[in-house]
Amino acid sequence: MKRILLCATSAWLAGCAVTPRNAATARFREAAAQYVEAHFAARPLDAVALGWHQHDGRFIVPTQANIESESARLKKADQTFATLDSTGLPASDRLDLQVLQSVVAKERWALEVQRGWRRNPMTYAGALDVSIYLKRDFKPLRARVADMAAILTNAPAVFAAARANLDPVLPRPFVETALEVGEGTASFLEKDVSKAAQDCGDPAVLARFEAAVRIAVTELRGFNEWLRRERLPGAVAPYALGRDGFVAMLKSERVDATPEQILEIGLAELKAEQGRFDAAARDMDPSRPAAEVFKSIQHDHPTAANLLPDTRRGLERIRQFVSDHRLVTIPSEVRARVEETLPPFRATSFASMDTPGPFETKAAEAYYYVTPVEPVWPVAQQEEWLSAFNNYTTDVVSIHEAYPGHYVQFLALNASGASTVEKVFASYSFAEGWAHYSEEMVLAAGFGQPADPAKATPEERVRGAKYRMAQSDEALLRVCRLCCAIRLHCQGMSVDEATRFFQENCHYEAKPARSEAMRGTFDPGYLYYTIGKLQIRKLRRDREAQDGGSFTLLKFHDDLLAHGAPPLRLVREMMLKDPASWAGSL
Repeated sequence: MKRILLCATSAWLAGCAVTPRNAATARFREAAAQYVEAHFAARPLDAVALGWHQHDGRFIVPTQANIESESARLKKADQTFATLDSTGLPASDRLDLQVLQSVVAKERWALEVQRGWRRNPMTYAGALDVSIYLKRDFKPLRARVADMAAILTNAPAVFAAARANLDPVLPRPFVETALEVGEGTASFLEKDVSKAAQDCGDPAVLARFEAAVRIAVTELRGFNEWLRRERLPGAVAPYALGRDGFVAMLKSERVDATPEQILEIGLAELKAEQGRFDAAARDMDPSRPAAEVFKSIQHDHPTAANLLPDTRRGLERIRQFVSDHRLVTIPSEVRARVEETLPPFRATSFASMDTPGPFETKAAEAYYYVTPVEPVWPVAQQEEWLSAFNNYTTDVVSIHEAYPGHYVQFLALNASGASTVEKVFASYSFAEGWAHYSEEMVLAAGFGQPADPAKATPEERVRGAKYRMAQSDEALLRVCRLCCAIRLHCQGMSVDEATRFFQENCHYEAKPARSEAMRGTFDPGYLYYTIGKLQIRKLRRDREAQDGGSFTLLKFHDDLLAHGAPPLRLVREMMLKDPASWAGSL
Protein backbone atom coordinates (compact mmCIF):
# COMPACT_ATOMS: atom_id res chain seq x y z
CA MET A 1 0.00 0.00 0.00
CA LYS A 2 2.86 2.39 0.71
CA ARG A 3 4.08 2.11 -2.86
CA ILE A 4 0.58 2.68 -4.26
CA LEU A 5 -0.24 5.65 -2.07
CA LEU A 6 3.10 7.36 -2.30
CA CYS A 7 3.27 6.84 -6.06
CA ALA A 8 -0.11 8.54 -6.32
CA THR A 9 1.26 11.45 -4.32
CA SER A 10 4.36 11.62 -6.52
CA ALA A 11 2.23 11.59 -9.68
CA TRP A 12 0.22 14.48 -8.32
CA LEU A 13 3.40 16.42 -7.55
CA ALA A 14 4.92 15.79 -10.96
CA GLY A 15 2.40 18.08 -12.64
CA CYS A 16 2.82 20.94 -10.19
CA ALA A 17 5.21 23.83 -9.88
CA VAL A 18 6.63 23.94 -6.37
CA THR A 19 5.10 27.16 -5.05
CA PRO A 20 4.72 27.72 -1.29
CA ARG A 21 1.07 26.60 -1.51
CA ASN A 22 1.95 23.49 -3.50
CA ALA A 23 4.82 22.71 -1.14
CA ALA A 24 2.40 22.76 1.78
CA THR A 25 -0.02 20.60 -0.15
CA ALA A 26 2.72 18.14 -1.11
CA ARG A 27 3.89 17.90 2.48
CA PHE A 28 0.40 17.21 3.73
CA ARG A 29 -0.43 14.62 1.07
CA GLU A 30 2.77 12.72 1.74
CA ALA A 31 2.08 12.76 5.49
CA ALA A 32 -1.52 11.63 4.86
CA ALA A 33 -0.41 8.77 2.60
CA GLN A 34 2.14 7.63 5.16
CA TYR A 35 -0.46 7.76 7.93
CA VAL A 36 -3.01 5.71 5.99
CA GLU A 37 -0.34 3.17 5.11
CA ALA A 38 0.82 2.75 8.70
CA HIS A 39 -2.70 2.77 10.14
CA PHE A 40 -3.86 -0.18 8.06
CA ALA A 41 -0.55 -2.03 8.27
CA ALA A 42 -1.28 -2.13 12.00
CA ARG A 43 -4.91 -3.20 11.34
CA PRO A 44 -4.76 -5.72 8.48
CA LEU A 45 -8.23 -7.19 9.09
CA ASP A 46 -9.71 -3.70 8.60
CA ALA A 47 -7.63 -3.26 5.45
CA VAL A 48 -8.97 -6.52 3.99
CA ALA A 49 -12.53 -5.37 4.69
CA LEU A 50 -11.82 -2.19 2.69
CA GLY A 51 -10.66 -4.27 -0.27
CA TRP A 52 -6.90 -3.89 0.17
CA HIS A 53 -5.92 -7.52 -0.31
CA GLN A 54 -2.19 -7.04 -0.08
CA HIS A 55 -2.94 -7.52 3.63
CA ASP A 56 -4.65 -10.91 3.21
CA GLY A 57 -3.50 -13.43 5.80
CA ARG A 58 -1.71 -10.85 7.95
CA PHE A 59 -2.28 -10.34 11.67
CA ILE A 60 -0.63 -8.14 14.29
CA VAL A 61 -0.40 -9.65 17.78
CA PRO A 62 -1.38 -7.05 20.42
CA THR A 63 1.75 -7.37 22.51
CA GLN A 64 2.72 -4.54 24.79
CA ALA A 65 5.64 -3.73 22.50
CA ASN A 66 3.36 -3.48 19.45
CA ILE A 67 0.85 -1.35 21.35
CA GLU A 68 3.55 0.98 22.61
CA SER A 69 4.94 1.27 19.08
CA GLU A 70 1.49 2.20 17.78
CA SER A 71 1.06 4.73 20.59
CA ALA A 72 4.38 6.34 19.67
CA ARG A 73 3.37 6.46 16.00
CA LEU A 74 0.10 8.19 16.89
CA LYS A 75 1.86 10.79 19.03
CA LYS A 76 4.26 11.52 16.19
CA ALA A 77 1.38 11.81 13.70
CA ASP A 78 -0.41 14.16 16.08
CA GLN A 79 2.64 16.42 16.15
CA THR A 80 3.10 16.24 12.38
CA PHE A 81 -0.48 17.21 11.60
CA ALA A 82 -0.45 19.97 14.23
CA THR A 83 2.54 21.64 12.56
CA LEU A 84 1.01 21.70 9.07
CA ASP A 85 -0.23 25.08 7.86
CA SER A 86 -3.82 24.39 6.84
CA THR A 87 -4.24 27.87 5.35
CA GLY A 88 -2.00 26.78 2.49
CA LEU A 89 -4.16 23.79 1.61
CA PRO A 90 -7.05 23.41 -0.84
CA ALA A 91 -10.43 22.92 0.84
CA SER A 92 -10.46 19.15 0.19
CA ASP A 93 -7.07 18.73 1.82
CA ARG A 94 -8.07 20.91 4.78
CA LEU A 95 -10.99 18.53 5.33
CA ASP A 96 -8.69 15.51 5.08
CA LEU A 97 -6.31 17.08 7.59
CA GLN A 98 -9.12 17.64 10.08
CA VAL A 99 -10.45 14.12 9.55
CA LEU A 100 -7.00 12.67 10.19
CA GLN A 101 -6.59 14.76 13.33
CA SER A 102 -9.91 13.39 14.60
CA VAL A 103 -8.84 9.83 13.75
CA VAL A 104 -5.58 10.26 15.64
CA ALA A 105 -7.42 11.77 18.62
CA LYS A 106 -9.86 8.86 18.67
CA GLU A 107 -7.11 6.23 18.44
CA ARG A 108 -5.06 7.91 21.14
CA TRP A 109 -8.13 8.10 23.35
CA ALA A 110 -8.74 4.38 22.87
CA LEU A 111 -5.16 3.45 23.77
CA GLU A 112 -4.45 6.01 26.49
CA VAL A 113 -7.84 6.67 28.14
CA GLN A 114 -10.18 3.77 27.42
CA ARG A 115 -7.21 1.38 27.58
CA GLY A 116 -9.08 -1.70 26.41
CA TRP A 117 -5.80 -3.55 26.00
CA ARG A 118 -5.32 -3.23 29.78
CA ARG A 119 -8.92 -3.20 31.04
CA ASN A 120 -11.09 -5.16 28.63
CA PRO A 121 -10.49 -8.85 27.86
CA MET A 122 -12.88 -8.56 24.89
CA THR A 123 -9.92 -6.96 23.12
CA TYR A 124 -8.42 -10.43 22.95
CA ALA A 125 -11.50 -12.69 23.03
CA GLY A 126 -12.67 -11.28 19.69
CA ALA A 127 -9.29 -10.59 18.12
CA LEU A 128 -9.26 -13.67 15.87
CA ASP A 129 -12.34 -12.67 13.89
CA VAL A 130 -11.78 -14.18 10.44
CA SER A 131 -15.39 -13.73 9.30
CA ILE A 132 -14.44 -11.34 6.46
CA TYR A 133 -12.79 -14.33 4.76
CA LEU A 134 -16.10 -16.21 4.81
CA LYS A 135 -18.55 -13.41 4.10
CA ARG A 136 -16.94 -12.12 0.90
CA ASP A 137 -15.78 -14.26 -2.03
CA PHE A 138 -12.90 -12.01 -3.09
CA LYS A 139 -10.66 -14.92 -4.10
CA PRO A 140 -10.92 -18.74 -4.27
CA LEU A 141 -11.94 -20.48 -1.06
CA ARG A 142 -8.65 -22.42 -0.99
CA ALA A 143 -6.69 -19.16 -0.73
CA ARG A 144 -9.06 -17.72 1.88
CA VAL A 145 -8.79 -20.88 3.99
CA ALA A 146 -5.00 -20.62 3.80
CA ASP A 147 -5.23 -16.98 4.97
CA MET A 148 -7.47 -17.95 7.89
CA ALA A 149 -4.99 -20.66 8.89
CA ALA A 150 -2.16 -18.12 8.86
CA ILE A 151 -4.13 -15.78 11.12
CA LEU A 152 -5.29 -18.46 13.55
CA THR A 153 -1.75 -19.71 14.14
CA ASN A 154 -1.26 -16.48 16.13
CA ALA A 155 -3.66 -17.67 18.84
CA PRO A 156 -1.01 -18.73 21.41
CA ALA A 157 0.75 -15.37 21.07
CA VAL A 158 -2.55 -13.45 21.31
CA PHE A 159 -3.56 -15.04 24.59
CA ALA A 160 -0.06 -14.87 26.02
CA ALA A 161 -0.23 -11.14 25.34
CA ALA A 162 -3.67 -10.99 26.99
CA ARG A 163 -2.43 -12.57 30.21
CA ALA A 164 0.61 -10.26 30.25
CA ASN A 165 -1.28 -7.06 29.42
CA LEU A 166 -4.54 -7.22 31.37
CA ASP A 167 -4.72 -5.50 34.74
CA PRO A 168 -4.99 -7.70 37.85
CA VAL A 169 -8.42 -6.21 38.67
CA LEU A 170 -10.91 -5.71 35.84
CA PRO A 171 -14.47 -4.37 35.51
CA ARG A 172 -16.99 -7.20 35.96
CA PRO A 173 -19.16 -6.29 32.91
CA PHE A 174 -16.08 -6.51 30.72
CA VAL A 175 -15.12 -9.95 32.02
CA GLU A 176 -18.65 -11.33 31.81
CA THR A 177 -19.07 -10.13 28.24
CA ALA A 178 -15.61 -11.36 27.23
CA LEU A 179 -16.52 -14.84 28.46
CA GLU A 180 -19.54 -14.82 26.14
CA VAL A 181 -17.49 -13.49 23.22
CA GLY A 182 -14.72 -16.02 23.78
CA GLU A 183 -17.06 -19.01 23.85
CA GLY A 184 -18.98 -17.66 20.86
CA THR A 185 -15.78 -17.23 18.86
CA ALA A 186 -14.56 -20.71 19.80
CA SER A 187 -17.87 -22.26 18.75
CA PHE A 188 -17.91 -20.26 15.52
CA LEU A 189 -14.41 -21.48 14.60
CA GLU A 190 -15.03 -25.05 15.69
CA LYS A 191 -18.35 -25.52 13.91
CA ASP A 192 -19.22 -22.96 11.25
CA VAL A 193 -15.80 -21.88 9.96
CA SER A 194 -14.54 -25.46 9.94
CA LYS A 195 -17.63 -26.62 8.05
CA ALA A 196 -17.25 -23.89 5.41
CA ALA A 197 -13.56 -24.74 4.93
CA GLN A 198 -14.29 -28.35 3.98
CA ASP A 199 -15.04 -27.30 0.40
CA CYS A 200 -11.64 -25.69 -0.21
CA GLY A 201 -10.53 -28.63 -2.41
CA ASP A 202 -6.92 -28.85 -1.17
CA PRO A 203 -6.19 -31.52 1.47
CA ALA A 204 -2.87 -29.94 2.48
CA VAL A 205 -4.38 -26.49 3.01
CA LEU A 206 -7.32 -28.00 4.86
CA ALA A 207 -5.01 -29.97 7.15
CA ARG A 208 -3.07 -26.82 8.07
CA PHE A 209 -6.31 -24.98 8.67
CA GLU A 210 -7.80 -27.70 10.87
CA ALA A 211 -4.62 -27.79 12.96
CA ALA A 212 -4.75 -24.00 13.35
CA VAL A 213 -8.42 -24.13 14.38
CA ARG A 214 -7.72 -26.78 17.02
CA ILE A 215 -4.98 -24.62 18.50
CA ALA A 216 -7.11 -21.46 18.37
CA VAL A 217 -10.13 -23.12 20.01
CA THR A 218 -7.95 -24.64 22.73
CA GLU A 219 -6.34 -21.26 23.40
CA LEU A 220 -9.70 -19.43 23.46
CA ARG A 221 -11.21 -21.85 25.94
CA GLY A 222 -8.05 -21.83 27.99
CA PHE A 223 -8.23 -18.04 28.11
CA ASN A 224 -11.87 -18.23 29.19
CA GLU A 225 -10.96 -20.62 31.99
CA TRP A 226 -8.16 -18.27 33.06
CA LEU A 227 -10.63 -15.35 33.14
CA ARG A 228 -13.06 -17.36 35.28
CA ARG A 229 -10.35 -18.44 37.69
CA GLU A 230 -8.02 -15.44 37.82
CA ARG A 231 -10.10 -12.35 36.97
CA LEU A 232 -13.83 -12.91 37.46
CA PRO A 233 -13.79 -13.48 41.26
CA GLY A 234 -12.07 -10.14 41.91
CA ALA A 235 -13.59 -8.19 39.01
CA VAL A 236 -14.52 -5.04 40.90
CA ALA A 237 -12.67 -2.32 38.98
CA PRO A 238 -14.82 0.64 37.90
CA TYR A 239 -16.00 0.55 34.29
CA ALA A 240 -16.67 4.28 34.14
CA LEU A 241 -14.39 6.48 32.04
CA GLY A 242 -15.00 9.41 34.35
CA ARG A 243 -16.06 12.83 33.16
CA ASP A 244 -12.66 13.83 31.78
CA GLY A 245 -12.32 10.60 29.81
CA PHE A 246 -15.84 10.99 28.45
CA VAL A 247 -15.17 14.58 27.40
CA ALA A 248 -12.02 13.43 25.59
CA MET A 249 -14.09 10.86 23.69
CA LEU A 250 -16.59 13.54 22.65
CA LYS A 251 -13.87 15.90 21.49
CA SER A 252 -12.39 13.20 19.24
CA GLU A 253 -15.74 13.36 17.37
CA ARG A 254 -15.64 17.18 17.38
CA VAL A 255 -18.49 17.37 19.88
CA ASP A 256 -17.84 20.34 22.15
CA ALA A 257 -20.97 20.19 24.30
CA THR A 258 -20.42 19.00 27.87
CA PRO A 259 -21.85 15.69 29.09
CA GLU A 260 -24.30 17.67 31.22
CA GLN A 261 -25.50 19.70 28.24
CA ILE A 262 -25.87 16.58 26.11
CA LEU A 263 -27.80 14.79 28.86
CA GLU A 264 -30.16 17.74 29.21
CA ILE A 265 -30.80 17.69 25.45
CA GLY A 266 -31.17 13.90 25.55
CA LEU A 267 -33.72 13.94 28.37
CA ALA A 268 -35.75 16.55 26.51
CA GLU A 269 -35.62 14.43 23.35
CA LEU A 270 -36.64 11.35 25.37
CA LYS A 271 -39.69 13.16 26.71
CA ALA A 272 -40.62 14.41 23.23
CA GLU A 273 -40.18 10.94 21.70
CA GLN A 274 -42.28 9.35 24.41
CA GLY A 275 -44.97 11.87 23.52
CA ARG A 276 -44.78 10.84 19.86
CA PHE A 277 -44.91 7.16 20.84
CA ASP A 278 -47.96 7.72 23.05
CA ALA A 279 -49.70 9.82 20.39
CA ALA A 280 -49.29 7.05 17.81
CA ALA A 281 -50.69 4.56 20.35
CA ARG A 282 -53.74 6.73 20.93
CA ASP A 283 -54.33 6.88 17.18
CA MET A 284 -54.47 3.09 17.20
CA ASP A 285 -56.34 2.38 20.44
CA PRO A 286 -56.86 5.10 23.08
CA SER A 287 -58.26 2.57 25.56
CA ARG A 288 -55.00 0.67 26.19
CA PRO A 289 -51.52 1.61 27.52
CA ALA A 290 -49.04 2.56 24.80
CA ALA A 291 -46.65 -0.34 25.52
CA GLU A 292 -49.52 -2.82 25.24
CA VAL A 293 -50.67 -1.25 21.98
CA PHE A 294 -47.15 -1.53 20.61
CA LYS A 295 -47.05 -5.26 21.29
CA SER A 296 -50.12 -5.71 19.12
CA ILE A 297 -48.10 -4.58 16.09
CA GLN A 298 -46.02 -7.72 16.34
CA HIS A 299 -48.91 -9.90 15.18
CA ASP A 300 -48.64 -8.39 11.67
CA HIS A 301 -45.73 -10.42 10.34
CA PRO A 302 -44.88 -12.64 7.36
CA THR A 303 -44.87 -16.41 7.45
CA ALA A 304 -41.56 -18.25 7.65
CA ALA A 305 -41.80 -19.06 3.94
CA ASN A 306 -42.60 -15.47 2.98
CA LEU A 307 -40.02 -13.73 5.17
CA LEU A 308 -37.41 -13.13 2.47
CA PRO A 309 -39.83 -12.49 -0.42
CA ASP A 310 -41.79 -9.99 1.69
CA THR A 311 -38.56 -8.27 2.76
CA ARG A 312 -37.45 -8.01 -0.88
CA ARG A 313 -40.77 -6.46 -1.88
CA GLY A 314 -40.65 -4.07 1.05
CA LEU A 315 -37.09 -3.01 0.24
CA GLU A 316 -38.01 -2.29 -3.38
CA ARG A 317 -41.08 -0.35 -2.27
CA ILE A 318 -38.94 1.78 0.05
CA ARG A 319 -36.36 2.38 -2.67
CA GLN A 320 -39.08 3.49 -5.07
CA PHE A 321 -40.55 5.86 -2.46
CA VAL A 322 -37.15 7.47 -1.81
CA SER A 323 -36.61 7.93 -5.54
CA ASP A 324 -40.14 9.14 -6.35
CA HIS A 325 -40.07 11.71 -3.54
CA ARG A 326 -36.59 12.90 -4.49
CA LEU A 327 -35.28 12.51 -0.96
CA VAL A 328 -31.72 11.65 -2.00
CA THR A 329 -30.00 10.57 -5.19
CA ILE A 330 -29.52 6.80 -5.39
CA PRO A 331 -26.45 6.77 -7.65
CA SER A 332 -26.71 3.17 -8.84
CA GLU A 333 -29.33 0.79 -10.15
CA VAL A 334 -27.50 -2.10 -8.45
CA ARG A 335 -29.81 -3.38 -5.72
CA ALA A 336 -28.86 -4.61 -2.30
CA ARG A 337 -29.51 -8.34 -2.51
CA VAL A 338 -31.79 -9.72 0.20
CA GLU A 339 -30.41 -13.10 1.31
CA GLU A 340 -30.55 -15.38 4.33
CA THR A 341 -27.99 -14.53 6.98
CA LEU A 342 -25.10 -16.96 6.62
CA PRO A 343 -25.31 -19.80 9.18
CA PRO A 344 -22.26 -18.71 11.21
CA PHE A 345 -23.83 -15.33 11.97
CA ARG A 346 -27.47 -16.23 12.63
CA ALA A 347 -27.06 -16.44 16.39
CA THR A 348 -26.09 -12.78 16.68
CA SER A 349 -27.85 -11.08 13.77
CA PHE A 350 -31.48 -10.09 13.15
CA ALA A 351 -30.92 -8.16 9.93
CA SER A 352 -27.76 -6.47 8.66
CA MET A 353 -26.26 -4.70 5.68
CA ASP A 354 -23.01 -6.09 4.30
CA THR A 355 -21.49 -3.71 1.77
CA PRO A 356 -18.11 -4.26 0.12
CA GLY A 357 -15.21 -2.01 0.98
CA PRO A 358 -14.73 1.04 -1.26
CA PHE A 359 -11.67 -0.58 -2.87
CA GLU A 360 -13.15 -4.05 -3.33
CA THR A 361 -13.17 -4.98 -7.03
CA LYS A 362 -14.13 -8.67 -7.11
CA ALA A 363 -16.57 -9.41 -4.28
CA ALA A 364 -18.48 -6.20 -4.95
CA GLU A 365 -22.03 -7.39 -4.27
CA ALA A 366 -23.97 -5.78 -1.43
CA TYR A 367 -26.08 -8.07 0.73
CA TYR A 368 -28.97 -7.24 3.01
CA TYR A 369 -29.00 -10.26 5.30
CA VAL A 370 -32.17 -11.40 7.06
CA THR A 371 -32.05 -14.20 9.61
CA PRO A 372 -34.72 -16.85 8.91
CA VAL A 373 -36.65 -19.12 11.22
CA GLU A 374 -34.83 -22.37 11.93
CA PRO A 375 -37.08 -25.33 11.02
CA VAL A 376 -36.07 -27.21 14.17
CA TRP A 377 -37.39 -24.47 16.47
CA PRO A 378 -40.62 -25.11 18.39
CA VAL A 379 -43.67 -23.34 16.98
CA ALA A 380 -43.74 -20.83 19.85
CA GLN A 381 -40.12 -19.85 19.22
CA GLN A 382 -40.75 -19.46 15.50
CA GLU A 383 -43.71 -17.19 16.22
CA GLU A 384 -41.65 -15.10 18.65
CA TRP A 385 -38.88 -14.68 16.06
CA LEU A 386 -41.27 -13.75 13.25
CA SER A 387 -42.99 -11.20 15.50
CA ALA A 388 -39.71 -9.28 15.55
CA PHE A 389 -40.06 -9.11 11.76
CA ASN A 390 -43.44 -7.42 11.96
CA ASN A 391 -44.18 -5.50 8.78
CA TYR A 392 -43.59 -2.07 10.29
CA THR A 393 -40.37 -2.64 12.23
CA THR A 394 -38.88 -4.56 9.28
CA ASP A 395 -39.49 -1.60 6.97
CA VAL A 396 -37.96 0.81 9.50
CA VAL A 397 -34.88 -1.44 9.78
CA SER A 398 -34.68 -1.61 5.97
CA ILE A 399 -34.73 2.19 5.79
CA HIS A 400 -31.89 2.33 8.34
CA GLU A 401 -29.76 -0.39 6.76
CA ALA A 402 -30.35 0.19 3.05
CA TYR A 403 -32.56 2.92 1.56
CA PRO A 404 -31.56 5.60 2.20
CA GLY A 405 -29.44 4.54 5.17
CA HIS A 406 -26.13 2.70 5.15
CA TYR A 407 -26.33 1.27 1.63
CA VAL A 408 -27.15 4.58 -0.06
CA GLN A 409 -24.41 6.24 1.98
CA PHE A 410 -21.99 3.64 0.61
CA LEU A 411 -23.21 4.17 -2.97
CA ALA A 412 -22.93 7.94 -2.64
CA LEU A 413 -19.40 7.66 -1.32
CA ASN A 414 -18.31 5.41 -4.19
CA ALA A 415 -19.91 7.71 -6.77
CA SER A 416 -18.32 10.83 -5.30
CA GLY A 417 -14.88 12.27 -5.86
CA ALA A 418 -14.04 11.69 -2.22
CA SER A 419 -10.39 11.21 -1.29
CA THR A 420 -8.88 8.03 0.10
CA VAL A 421 -8.98 9.57 3.58
CA GLU A 422 -12.70 10.29 3.24
CA LYS A 423 -13.37 6.78 1.98
CA VAL A 424 -11.58 4.85 4.72
CA PHE A 425 -12.34 6.83 7.89
CA ALA A 426 -15.93 7.23 9.08
CA SER A 427 -17.12 8.85 12.27
CA TYR A 428 -19.50 6.92 14.50
CA SER A 429 -21.87 9.88 14.81
CA PHE A 430 -22.16 10.50 11.06
CA ALA A 431 -22.57 6.88 9.93
CA GLU A 432 -25.13 5.86 12.54
CA GLY A 433 -26.63 9.34 12.80
CA TRP A 434 -27.44 9.35 9.07
CA ALA A 435 -29.05 5.90 9.18
CA HIS A 436 -31.11 6.80 12.27
CA TYR A 437 -32.08 10.19 10.85
CA SER A 438 -33.19 8.43 7.65
CA GLU A 439 -35.83 6.41 9.53
CA GLU A 440 -37.45 9.58 10.84
CA MET A 441 -37.01 11.53 7.60
CA VAL A 442 -38.57 8.91 5.30
CA LEU A 443 -41.65 8.54 7.50
CA ALA A 444 -41.99 12.31 7.77
CA ALA A 445 -41.96 12.42 3.95
CA GLY A 446 -45.05 10.20 4.00
CA PHE A 447 -43.86 6.61 3.80
CA GLY A 448 -46.55 4.31 5.23
CA GLN A 449 -48.80 7.30 5.91
CA PRO A 450 -52.16 8.20 4.35
CA ALA A 451 -51.74 10.21 1.14
CA ASP A 452 -54.44 12.62 2.35
CA PRO A 453 -54.92 12.46 6.15
CA ALA A 454 -58.17 14.38 5.91
CA LYS A 455 -59.69 11.71 3.65
CA ALA A 456 -57.99 8.67 5.18
CA THR A 457 -60.01 5.66 6.22
CA PRO A 458 -59.69 4.39 9.81
CA GLU A 459 -57.61 1.48 8.50
CA GLU A 460 -55.19 3.85 6.73
CA ARG A 461 -54.83 6.00 9.84
CA VAL A 462 -54.10 2.96 12.02
CA ARG A 463 -51.55 1.67 9.51
CA GLY A 464 -49.76 5.02 9.54
CA ALA A 465 -49.74 5.03 13.34
CA LYS A 466 -48.20 1.55 13.40
CA TYR A 467 -45.29 2.78 11.28
CA ARG A 468 -44.83 5.81 13.52
CA MET A 469 -44.81 3.61 16.64
CA ALA A 470 -42.27 1.24 15.13
CA GLN A 471 -39.91 4.08 14.24
CA SER A 472 -40.49 5.82 17.57
CA ASP A 473 -39.57 2.65 19.44
CA GLU A 474 -36.23 2.59 17.59
CA ALA A 475 -35.69 6.23 18.53
CA LEU A 476 -36.54 5.60 22.19
CA LEU A 477 -33.88 2.89 22.36
CA ARG A 478 -31.24 5.19 20.89
CA VAL A 479 -32.00 8.15 23.15
CA CYS A 480 -32.01 5.84 26.20
CA ARG A 481 -28.52 4.80 25.13
CA LEU A 482 -27.47 8.44 25.13
CA CYS A 483 -28.79 9.05 28.63
CA CYS A 484 -27.32 5.87 30.06
CA ALA A 485 -23.91 6.35 28.43
CA ILE A 486 -23.48 9.66 30.22
CA ARG A 487 -24.88 8.48 33.52
CA LEU A 488 -22.89 5.23 33.50
CA HIS A 489 -19.60 7.00 32.84
CA CYS A 490 -20.02 10.42 34.42
CA GLN A 491 -22.64 10.13 37.16
CA GLY A 492 -22.15 6.77 38.86
CA MET A 493 -25.11 4.91 37.37
CA SER A 494 -24.97 1.14 37.98
CA VAL A 495 -25.72 -1.56 35.42
CA ASP A 496 -28.86 -2.47 37.39
CA GLU A 497 -30.04 1.15 37.31
CA ALA A 498 -29.35 1.40 33.59
CA THR A 499 -31.28 -1.84 33.03
CA ARG A 500 -34.32 -0.36 34.78
CA PHE A 501 -33.95 2.84 32.74
CA PHE A 502 -34.26 0.88 29.48
CA GLN A 503 -37.21 -1.09 30.84
CA GLU A 504 -39.08 1.99 32.01
CA ASN A 505 -38.33 4.33 29.11
CA CYS A 506 -38.25 2.25 25.93
CA HIS A 507 -40.45 -0.71 26.90
CA TYR A 508 -37.69 -3.33 26.82
CA GLU A 509 -37.96 -6.64 28.64
CA ALA A 510 -35.42 -7.40 31.36
CA LYS A 511 -32.97 -9.50 29.31
CA PRO A 512 -32.51 -7.14 26.33
CA ALA A 513 -32.56 -4.15 28.70
CA ARG A 514 -29.63 -5.60 30.65
CA SER A 515 -27.80 -6.35 27.40
CA GLU A 516 -28.16 -2.68 26.44
CA ALA A 517 -26.95 -1.56 29.86
CA MET A 518 -23.93 -3.87 29.69
CA ARG A 519 -23.04 -2.58 26.22
CA GLY A 520 -23.00 0.96 27.58
CA THR A 521 -20.17 0.10 29.98
CA PHE A 522 -17.74 -0.77 27.18
CA ASP A 523 -19.27 1.09 24.19
CA PRO A 524 -20.03 4.58 25.51
CA GLY A 525 -20.04 5.76 21.90
CA TYR A 526 -23.48 4.25 21.40
CA LEU A 527 -24.82 7.66 22.33
CA TYR A 528 -23.72 8.80 18.84
CA TYR A 529 -26.82 7.36 17.13
CA THR A 530 -28.90 10.12 18.69
CA ILE A 531 -26.18 12.77 18.70
CA GLY A 532 -25.63 12.28 14.97
CA LYS A 533 -29.36 12.40 14.23
CA LEU A 534 -29.79 15.61 16.21
CA GLN A 535 -26.74 17.17 14.54
CA ILE A 536 -28.14 16.40 11.08
CA ARG A 537 -31.52 17.82 12.10
CA LYS A 538 -29.80 21.03 13.21
CA LEU A 539 -27.70 21.23 10.05
CA ARG A 540 -30.80 20.75 7.93
CA ARG A 541 -32.64 23.58 9.71
CA ASP A 542 -29.65 25.87 9.28
CA ARG A 543 -29.20 24.99 5.63
CA GLU A 544 -32.91 25.58 4.97
CA ALA A 545 -32.70 28.99 6.65
CA GLN A 546 -29.64 29.80 4.53
CA ASP A 547 -31.11 28.64 1.20
CA GLY A 548 -34.65 29.89 1.69
CA GLY A 549 -36.93 29.06 -1.20
CA SER A 550 -34.20 27.22 -3.11
CA PHE A 551 -33.79 24.58 -0.39
CA THR A 552 -34.63 20.99 -1.32
CA LEU A 553 -34.16 17.76 0.60
CA LEU A 554 -32.54 16.21 -2.46
CA LYS A 555 -29.80 18.85 -2.68
CA PHE A 556 -29.28 18.91 1.08
CA HIS A 557 -28.91 15.14 1.39
CA ASP A 558 -26.72 14.84 -1.71
CA ASP A 559 -24.39 17.54 -0.37
CA LEU A 560 -24.34 15.84 3.03
CA LEU A 561 -23.25 12.48 1.57
CA ALA A 562 -20.65 13.82 -0.86
CA HIS A 563 -17.66 13.73 1.49
CA GLY A 564 -17.76 10.37 3.19
CA ALA A 565 -18.69 10.39 6.87
CA PRO A 566 -16.45 12.86 8.72
CA PRO A 567 -17.45 14.30 12.09
CA LEU A 568 -20.56 16.38 11.44
CA ARG A 569 -18.98 19.55 12.82
CA LEU A 570 -16.63 19.45 9.82
CA VAL A 571 -19.54 19.00 7.40
CA ARG A 572 -21.06 22.25 8.68
CA GLU A 573 -17.94 24.09 7.56
CA MET A 574 -18.52 22.88 4.00
CA MET A 575 -22.29 23.28 3.83
CA LEU A 576 -22.95 26.58 5.59
CA LYS A 577 -21.83 30.12 4.98
CA ASP A 578 -21.84 30.59 8.76
CA PRO A 579 -20.67 27.22 10.07
CA ALA A 580 -20.37 28.60 13.61
CA SER A 581 -24.16 28.82 13.96
CA TRP A 582 -24.24 25.97 16.44
CA ALA A 583 -25.89 27.60 19.45
CA GLY A 584 -28.50 25.49 21.18
CA SER A 585 -27.37 22.20 19.69
CA LEU A 586 -24.80 19.46 20.17
